Parts: sequence; C-alpha cells; structure tokens
Amino acid sequence: MDVFDSPLGAALGPAQRILLAGAGGGFDIFCGLPLYFALRAQGKEVHLANLSFTWLSKATGHRRSPTWLEVTADSGGPDLYFPELYLCRFLRRRGIEASIHCFDRTGVKPLTETYRALTAELAPDAVVLVDGGTDSLMRGDEAGLGTPVEDVASILSANAVDCPRKLLVSVGFGVDTYHGVCHADFLRSVAELTQDGGFLGAFSLLREMPSVQAWREAVLEVFRAMPNHPSIVSASVLSAVEGRFGDYHMTDRTRGSELFINPLMGLCWVFQLDAVARRILYADLVRETESPLELASAIEKFRMAHPNLRKWQALPF
Repeated sequence: MDVFDSPLGAALGPAQRILLAGAGGGFDIFCGLPLYFALRAQGKEVHLANLSFTWLSKATGHRRSPTWLEVTADSGGPDLYFPELYLCRFLRRRGIEASIHCFDRTGVKPLTETYRALTAELAPDAVVLVDGGTDSLMRGDEAGLGTPVEDVASILSANAVDCPRKLLVSVGFGVDTYHGVCHADFLRSVAELTQDGGFLGAFSLLREMPSVQAWREAVLEVFRAMPNHPSIVSASVLSAVEGRFGDYHMTDRTRGSELFINPLMGLCWVFQLDAVARRILYADLVRETESPLELASAIEKFRMAHPNLRKWQALPF
C-alpha cells in the first residue's frame, strides 16, 4: 500500500463478496453506505446487515430465526422507527433490490450463532463492521465506555465467524462525548492498535465522492420518513462532511445541547477486527451471555471489580 491508496481499499481489494454490517444498532448501517456504494461501483457483491433497534417482532419479512429478520422494500412494520425498511425502499428507487439482515438486540451467544449462520449461507470474502462513533474501541477500563453492549456483542460475534478478512470501520470522531467517552482514550486505543499491527489507517469522506452523495441522499430521505427519529450520529457526520463547524444543528433533536461539529467526524478509521476483539478485557466474561441485560450486567460487574479505571484526560489542544 502506498500513500495514495485507501487503507480500506487495499484491505478489501481481493474480496468479491462482502458482508457490511452496522455494529452499534439503529442507524449504524447508514454510516457504512459510502462503502456500500463505492464497493458496488467496483463490481463487488455487497450484503447488508444491522443490529436493529426496531421492534422486529412487529415487522414482516423473511423470518430466519426468532431474533433474525430479513427485511426488504416489501416488508412492513412500525412506521415511526424502521430505518432498515426505509433504506430498502430508497435503494429500490435507485434500482437496487437489496435486503437487510436485521438482528434483535441479544447477548453475545445468540448473535454469534446468527452471524455464523448468515456467513455460512453467504460465504463472504470479507466482513466489515461499521460503528457510528468511536466507543467500539473501548476495551473496558476507560473513563467511560459509551454504549458498549451492542458494539461488543457485534465485535465478538462477527470475529467468531470463519472469514479471511474481518474489519472494523469507525466514523464520527467526537460524537460519543455525549455518552461519556473520553477521546484521549480512543486515541490511546488507536496507538496501541498501531503497535499491534491492527490499525490500517484512516481516510476522509468527501462530499465530491459519488458514494458520499448517494449516502447523503439516503440519510436525508430516511430522516424525512422518520421526522421524529433522526440519527444524531448520521446528522453530525453529514454536517461535518458538508463543511459545517462548531455548534451546528442539522435537526431539532439536538436543540438545547452544544455540539462541536468538526472535520474529524468525517474520518473513517480502519482496524483489523481480531485486533480490536483481543483488547476487550472482559471478553471471556460475556461470550455466553444470552440477553442485552445480562451482557450489560457483566460489563458493569467487571468495571466495579476493576481496581484501576482510567481517569478522564482532556485533549491538550
């Protein structure tokens, strides 16, 4: 790889069939759409999956298991919040018939079984998890973990599948401050992963890129379809890519809070998934968890018993 190569492009170059999955729930799959459109433009076969915040028991589609629903543009479900459905309908209007494999929030064990079943069926050359935010790099002893339940379940589950290439892409530096993440801890994690050979570099989403323009259209259309539930992460990243700065509010959802929209939010940080999974200090304590509550409880017990949680460190600039 040379200085003019995208680290993600170099890592995925040989792959022809890719599973692209949202790691943290809800709109995380949208943060992967620039990759989706760019990979399809290269002639690659790309499948979509997402840890869903939708009430899937009230939705229709191809029920693959009690916690796994394959959603298409013809599916139905809760009108107020169903971003995966509205994304499928957006893609159909662009001439793309795509399904999204939606997973209920569970513990690590059921999600691992679902990922193994899906990858056994699709036989992908690569699995790419996408995190809207940076809390997926928290190993457990940081000042704050953000919202770790969904990220950790996805990381450990996807890393357990048999696939030659497994990556994590994080986008939205700074958005997790609202959830108590210290971004000095994120940068420390990147440094440690660099030492371990697990950091593959970073690249910017630019508004001139056709894949970014398609992503923007998708985000704005789904925002219009769900006006009461716009994604703060997607809105923040999109605002940054459009050149906004400081206390800029794309949606009313963040009114009354102070934002710091900045160009770093448009960076995509690329990591080897197994290197990220190896760093999770409590991984062995949560692999057999069945529910989100059990997983959250295990994380909390680990932190209560940990003698040296890191103190908050402000960035010195």
